[in-house]
Amino acid sequence: MFLKYITTLKAFKSNNKLTRCFSQENFTTGSSKVRSPINTYYNHFMNLPLPNDKVFATYVWIDGSGINLRSKDRVLDQAPCDLSALPKWSFDGSSCGLAKGEDSDTMLIPAAIYKDPFRKNPHIIVLCETYLPDGNPTSTNYRSSCAKTLSEINNLEPWFGIEQEYTIFDNDLWPLGWPKGRGFAVINPLYSYCGNGEHIAGREIVECHARACSYSGVNYAGSNAEVMKSSWEYQIGPTLGIKAADDLWLSRYLLNRIAEHFGSIISYHPKPMGKCHPGIGCHHNFSTNKMRDKDGISVIQSFCKILCERHNEFIKNYGLGNGEENKKRLTGKFETAPYNSCIWGVADRGTAIKLKKSVVVEGKGFLEDRRPAGDCDPYRVSKMLAEICLQYNKLPC
Repeated sequence: MFLKYITTLKAFKSNNKLTRCFSQENFTTGSSKVRSPINTYYNHFMNLPLPNDKVFATYVWIDGSGINLRSKDRVLDQAPCDLSALPKWSFDGSSCGLAKGEDSDTMLIPAAIYKDPFRKNPHIIVLCETYLPDGNPTSTNYRSSCAKTLSEINNLEPWFGIEQEYTIFDNDLWPLGWPKGRGFAVINPLYSYCGNGEHIAGREIVECHARACSYSGVNYAGSNAEVMKSSWEYQIGPTLGIKAADDLWLSRYLLNRIAEHFGSIISYHPKPMGKCHPGIGCHHNFSTNKMRDKDGISVIQSFCKILCERHNEFIKNYGLGNGEENKKRLTGKFETAPYNSCIWGVADRGTAIKLKKSVVVEGKGFLEDRRPAGDCDPYRVSKMLAEICLQYNKLPC
């Protein structure tokens, strides 16, 4: 066997050609292995040249679960110049938890266009709103009401910055990099946050996601490893108006698609591994032009007080469904505030709403609402924050 190996090695060297390194089909990420198959046939077809009048458009929408994304493709004759050039479409709403079987033709209305990082230019991904046959928004179409609310405070120039945390699971439904056989990672990890090497898992997925988002037109701002091994965070914005929420949903779709290639699963559950391990949040940073102007700190402080006064209402909208799962995360531990109380403070990661020290020093800036769960709908959160400016006329947002 050894002689056969030497003979083969000499043959490779004599050909003086670049050869495929089969060892690179498997590469490690932290202490776990992720399989990355090299499929020659798939690559062949993906690289076939297409006619100039064939543009693939992937329509993406939120299904009845409120967190899962669905998609289907259609071929256009040309790349659309704007949303009005995109055709409306329909789908079986009953198979997505959005309609009844006897009246299931649910409409897809294009809302935002992104470049397709999988097929590349000129192909596109279309983020859609969903509507019932009677013309009303579906139960999980919160974008419709969010867009209306934000349009009413255009003069305030609302900025949103979103910090999305998530957990990467292996295909055995156990966190990537955790001991196999349902073994647990260290309860109080000291080196996973912003870590590297054996202290993290899944960086390949994170790197692919960063580039896919930036290519597509998502306002991707950065990423870091989180406290629990196999959990990560990426940031969107700050962005004006509804784009931050659009970008977050599209970035979730891209993350799920990329995970497919690595045989991994993405979870946004707020407490995926039980009470002894950190949770998964989706902090929302918010500001208006008044908050960003000189002496805006007074507006920010007034805003924080109102956020706490309406705490119970916000908690119900800050996670999937009525936010009950988020209460498992908001325990007062692992740098969270308890769900049954609300306090705001400066540079305190144990508060519900946090201000950076630089905001206090400069007397202007933004606030960070740390309550939203990893599986929250950013349209719901953005609308709740924007409504305060509408409902409280005395507050000069």
